[in-house]
Amino acid sequence: MNLNPVFVKSAPKWSDCPEPNMPEYAFIGRSNVGKSSLINMLAERKDLAKTSGTPGKTQLINMFLMQESWYLADLPGYGYARVSKVKRGQFEKMITNYLSQRPNLVNTFVLIDSRIPPQKIDLEFMEWLGENQIPFSIVFTKIDKISSTALQKSLLNYKKEMLKTWEAMPQVFTTSATGRIGRMELLNYIDFLNEQLKGKF
Repeated sequence: MNLNPVFVKSAPKWSDCPEPNMPEYAFIGRSNVGKSSLINMLAERKDLAKTSGTPGKTQLINMFLMQESWYLADLPGYGYARVSKVKRGQFEKMITNYLSQRPNLVNTFVLIDSRIPPQKIDLEFMEWLGENQIPFSIVFTKIDKISSTALQKSLLNYKKEMLKTWEAMPQVFTTSATGRIGRMELLNYIDFLNEQLKGKF
């Protein structure tokens, strides 16, 4: 599936994003979760999203047009970015304003490193999405770096943790940018949602 990706712009706030005339999907996760690599894998482009060994590289909302019919929003990571408290507060405000006010946002893909146990920061972020009725899915990354047994255990741990406060689990995807795993599942899901929205834009 060729997405024909085109970089549109980097926006400092949600109101600077392109005209909300197409479905939009946001990708977000803690710094260093492998977000840029995953976006590049989806787009089949090595350098569409800037990858970096330094967490916190994405500092603006990077907008891409896909298949000339939907937008992909690459959001700044939360968590470990080596930036000042003030700057971190600005990031958080930018992210929460975008997620709660962008009218054409269809789904937010929350990226989680499959190798680590459930983190408070991720759980709280998803809790916030739920409270604000922002639809989201969980995308486990880097599954090539753990065994299938460890992956199943990790998924189970998340399920246990989340079902303490959630009635049901959101849609879950397992991916590896290196192994090109999960690409079609994610794109088919986006296609499915776009299909439901036909005539709304």
